[in-house]
Amino acid sequence: MLLFALVPGAVAQYQTAVPGYRYEFPRDHFNHEDYQTEWWYTTGNLAAADGRHYGYELTFFRQGVDRDTSKKEPWDMQDLYLAHLALSDLDGGKFYHTERTNRAGPGLAGIDEQQKRIWNGNWEIRLNGEEEILNAVDGNFSLSFSLRSGKPPVIHGAEPPVFHGADGVSQKAAGAGQASHYVSFTRLLTTGTIVIAGKSLEVRGTSWMDHEFFTHSMDAGQAGWDWLSVQLEDNTELMLYQFRRKNGSTDPFSSGTYVDAEGRSVHLTAGDFRLVPAGEIWTSDVTGAKYPVAWSMEIPKLGLKLAATTRLKAQELAGGSKIAPSYWEGAILIEGTRGGALGGRDSDRGDAGWCERARRGVFRDDGVCAGDGDREIGRRWSFKAGMP
Repeated sequence: MLLFALVPGAVAQYQTAVPGYRYEFPRDHFNHEDYQTEWWYTTGNLAAADGRHYGYELTFFRQGVDRDTSKKEPWDMQDLYLAHLALSDLDGGKFYHTERTNRAGPGLAGIDEQQKRIWNGNWEIRLNGEEEILNAVDGNFSLSFSLRSGKPPVIHGAEPPVFHGADGVSQKAAGAGQASHYVSFTRLLTTGTIVIAGKSLEVRGTSWMDHEFFTHSMDAGQAGWDWLSVQLEDNTELMLYQFRRKNGSTDPFSSGTYVDAEGRSVHLTAGDFRLVPAGEIWTSDVTGAKYPVAWSMEIPKLGLKLAATTRLKAQELAGGSKIAPSYWEGAILIEGTRGGALGGRDSDRGDAGWCERARRGVFRDDGVCAGDGDREIGRRWSFKAGMP
């Protein structure tokens, strides 16, 4: 998840995330142009018939630039659309990634509820009833997946959505509006095809999808965050995010959500969990940035103790433009216990996940995002864990 620090004059054109928002699906799968920042973030863990394992990310960002209603020409920029695509070949030891940035223009990028489509060039999410279709093509690799709910629906939408936080918002800092509206689709059964170097492979596995929209979020004292999701074999899920303050402490607005096998959610406060780097650091040859690649976490009220490592350390998305910063996001292995019982992490069962670390950016009225040099701004992890 990338986060932009926004110019006050531009921010005034948008709503903030406050309690009382009423979700309605399928409408809320799509655009919320009254909020400045929005993303649709899909990651997954997949295996081919030959036993090889892969991870993927397909993310669409919308960043509001201007809400001047007099600007109606196709090339007038109301929003900036960014998209990131990555594929981890875990057994082959290779990481593929690319990114793109567009304005809407004459259909170059956008979000359209009538078409049931979110797209940036030839990358897209398309809803077809209860099925979510992902397609993305790059010169070195491509993805084509079908995602379906792994749980009975509880409200409208392809997967029972989980609403994170309390009072309908995910509070990120003190003050009204320092929050987001945040929905996760926590267990999507995934089948499809990946193509690498001209070779097509049928794959299957599980995906996790986040949709978040907001205008304000972090405050000036927050240095960054760690985010993770966990899919357990007993059909339960866990999401945690932990803010780090500039003085080195953990922010009290850190929180999480536990989802039981029937889709019921439990809000977790900062005092309910512990998430710390486990000592192993990887240094990028491209950017020189240092990333933790091993973690430990504990959620006593759930009886969970987990440890995460990665088989592929070089999973940095080194941005080639000034619009998006470089960050690390990649697949991991996990082992641990629930209530003292050992959970195995055997690689044949596809236990994998994702992490992101990105530097803070400043989004200006001219549509340029300039990094402030902080390489500690964010990390995102997503774990698929086999547990008793």
